Amino acid sequence: MKIGIISDTHDHLGNCRKACEAFAAEGIRTALHAGDINAPFAVVPFHDARIKLIAVFGNNDGEKLFLRERFAELGFELHHGPHRFQLDGRRICLMHEPRCLDSLVRSGDFDLAVYGHTHELAIGEEGTLVVNPGEACGYLSGKATCAVVDLADLSGRIIEL
Repeated sequence: MKIGIISDTHDHLGNCRKACEAFAAEGIRTALHAGDINAPFAVVPFHDARIKLIAVFGNNDGEKLFLRERFAELGFELHHGPHRFQLDGRRICLMHEPRCLDSLVRSGDFDLAVYGHTHELAIGEEGTLVVNPGEACGYLSGKATCAVVDLADLSGRIIEL
């Protein structure tokens, strides 16, 4: 099973749509959002593309009540991070800020750890696949990105939007 990974969209609807198009082209039906969605309208492209969204709050998500309501209306999941769950038999930790990331990886408790916040791309494996998809908004780096992870073999790659 392939999943989409996205973070730091910061209301950039155009890039949310581009990410959804890229995910759909890969046959992806579930995406993880590592926070900083910002406004509730920014999740609509995922609903329109029929991509289920599992997300955590970021430090810039000011509309928490309305985000939670919109997620519920659309059948999506929104959690306070870190959010620990299983998907396709893989143990996943989804967070915004990479607090205690090294300890989490060393614990061996997770197959995949996803974070955002830094707006910097990172994919690495030390027993746990660690992915920061960079910034989907492209505001800080000038480079808008997301990622795809194949849960079958725990491989990941970056997609430029």
